[in-house]
Amino acid sequence: MLDHLLICVNGRRHEVRGPDAFLSLSDFLRRRCGLNGTKIVCSEGDCGACTVLIGRATSDGDRLVYRPVDSCIQFLFQLDGTHVITVEGLGDETKLSPVQQAMIECHGSQCGFCTPGFVVMMTGLLEEHDSLDDDSMRCGLTGNLCRCTGYTPILDAGRHVDVALHQRIEEIYPSESMLRELEQRRGEMIEVRAERDDQEHLFASPPDLESALKFLGAHPDATIVAGATDIGVRINKSLTVPRKILDLNRIGELAGVKVENGELVLGSRASWTAIEQVCEDLVPEFHKIVAVFGAPQIRHVGTIGGNIANASPIADSLPFLYVMDATLELHSAAGSRQVNINDFYKGYKKIDLRPGELITQVRIPLPADDELLRLYKVSRRRDLDIASFTAAIRVRLDGETIFDAAVAFGAVGPTVIRARKTEAFLRGKPLDEETMRQAGEVAVLEISPISDVRGAADYRYQLTRNIFLKFYHETQTLAVPV
Repeated sequence: MLDHLLICVNGRRHEVRGPDAFLSLSDFLRRRCGLNGTKIVCSEGDCGACTVLIGRATSDGDRLVYRPVDSCIQFLFQLDGTHVITVEGLGDETKLSPVQQAMIECHGSQCGFCTPGFVVMMTGLLEEHDSLDDDSMRCGLTGNLCRCTGYTPILDAGRHVDVALHQRIEEIYPSESMLRELEQRRGEMIEVRAERDDQEHLFASPPDLESALKFLGAHPDATIVAGATDIGVRINKSLTVPRKILDLNRIGELAGVKVENGELVLGSRASWTAIEQVCEDLVPEFHKIVAVFGAPQIRHVGTIGGNIANASPIADSLPFLYVMDATLELHSAAGSRQVNINDFYKGYKKIDLRPGELITQVRIPLPADDELLRLYKVSRRRDLDIASFTAAIRVRLDGETIFDAAVAFGAVGPTVIRARKTEAFLRGKPLDEETMRQAGEVAVLEISPISDVRGAADYRYQLTRNIFLKFYHETQTLAVPV
């Protein structure tokens, strides 16, 4: 068993022991490494000033893949075996990187505080794309905020990057020696104990599911982390780190994304980036929702298992999972069981997860060719915003008659609500405007929204009515035979 983490920063090897293992990555970089180019502003993954690149080994261990992430809500206990690249690692005092040079020439730095985050993010985009065009920057920079409100020179800088001079991270920092050492550690259990705030803290990072379930059986009160995009915010705001932590980031069995027997099968640690990629052609409606799930820095680390276990009534994925009758596979040291997601939530933030159990897999039946599926998210901003209202409507037709229907709403009750009475009303009715108008009136009797900062209760009632009419007008050309 190993008692330390191994992390590389800008090519330099670090063994991390004791209390430092519980630091946020941004604090470690600034306080321990003296790399103050990583800026801290929001501490909740919204502004991107703290963006760094994190390289993780592929499943076969033959290379590192670098993704931009928010270092303020990543913690050292999640990062064994990773290579972190900060803005200082992209150039040096005598030679700037092409992205840095373009930011200077186009006056993109402005006040300069957000500049490191933008530079690292654009460099991360060049790990995936051959150039920085408007489309890639429009999507790729949604997680980076500029307080000067001067995005035009930043975008100009992206367009003027001399990509012929750009070096990928592998060229700057060859990974062969890092990968060789990681391979030696791959099968080892990691446990770190440390005194922190006058209390003993423990975290474990197991190499496989069996080891994870054994640890969880011995420590059923452990906080489970993978992406930690929500837990990270809670730690930063409360300044309290859970006393026991189980990290899942080294368990390859939980990261799979595949199609099997007409189902999309997702490991609970599957990232939103991986899900977004597979759903673009497979389930375009879900891809539309996932593509605006947080920002790239969030999607690269956030997981579907975390979104489900967090049990938020405004979780973006849940209405889709509800109407598709997704199945959750739950494992403990004692065995496994399967639960339909519609039966998983027992109240606000209450889930059917027994002590010692993990969500290990999510199985989602794929929509049939003869089904109409629409997913909706209403928020004040298109990108990087929390929903005021979510909905999913799935309809199967027999000619012009509704043969079957599934309807779910989010942000209108303490949990996501499956509108069973509305579904029963729709069955056997013609798919026309009057039917959908009446369905909206039935649906408002099944929900109990509150008024909060994202919208009044009456607003949510009206959205519930309107969404059926929107569904009808969006799908009528598809539903009615030509």
